[in-house]
Amino acid sequence: MNLQPHRTSPVPSAAAPLLAVRNVEVVYDEVILVLRGLSLEVPRGAVVALLGANGAGKSTTLKAISGLLKSEDGKVTRGDILFDGQRIDGIDPDRIVRRGIFQVMEGRKIIADMTIRENLRLGAFTRRDHEVARDLDMVLDYFPRLRERSGLAGYLSGGEQQMLAIGRALMARPKMILMDEPSMGLSPLLVKEVFSIIRRINRDLGVTVLLVEQNARAALAVAGYGYIMEQGKVVLDGTAEALRGNEDVKEFYLGGAGEQRKSFKNLKSFRRRKRWL
Repeated sequence: MNLQPHRTSPVPSAAAPLLAVRNVEVVYDEVILVLRGLSLEVPRGAVVALLGANGAGKSTTLKAISGLLKSEDGKVTRGDILFDGQRIDGIDPDRIVRRGIFQVMEGRKIIADMTIRENLRLGAFTRRDHEVARDLDMVLDYFPRLRERSGLAGYLSGGEQQMLAIGRALMARPKMILMDEPSMGLSPLLVKEVFSIIRRINRDLGVTVLLVEQNARAALAVAGYGYIMEQGKVVLDGTAEALRGNEDVKEFYLGGAGEQRKSFKNLKSFRRRKRWL
């Protein structure tokens, strides 16, 4: 089983990773420490899952990478974030988009009083080429349900809005998409469909994906590697197969360990969880 305690360079590769987060600390409002020496790597062309409970720092990690911390009085106070070999921590979000990173926000964040096509074109706001119309057709081929819909985006179902948010990201022609809780508020059937689309985008277009998700089972089904965060730091990482087989991961994130699910109130389970921190 390829499972190990967290280390600084967790994904062995002959090539440099597309994204490297190195010993990063993030502070909000100049006093609240949220990330505490976080390190992770995402290889080019991979799907990597970032898992953890509410408040672990997963969304903050994505915002540190995409530059959106600035909108929330957050700041990277220590460490480096490198994308394609260049530091991106501290630069403006629009410049990060131009470098090739696009974040799909938690809760979709579509523009409800704009049409589907207007929302999609919004994703291409940094582009100056003449292939936007062609890419719009490509996105609608990936999401035929969106092609069938007319009217304002606010009338779409939750699953369709998630598809629209992913399609808007594709319109930027990203090298990497950061996805924040794509399964939130969706039925099990729609969750399966959305994760199937994520797999297709990665396979067909070669887009690298860093996936933040509380549905650990769904995330590890599509990812090749995963990290688990607790209290602002990575406490465990390994291949998706190894994480799925780990008893602690089963207990705390996959709904049970061994043959029986254990309660978080159980003292033994609590002590096992504490050893990660």
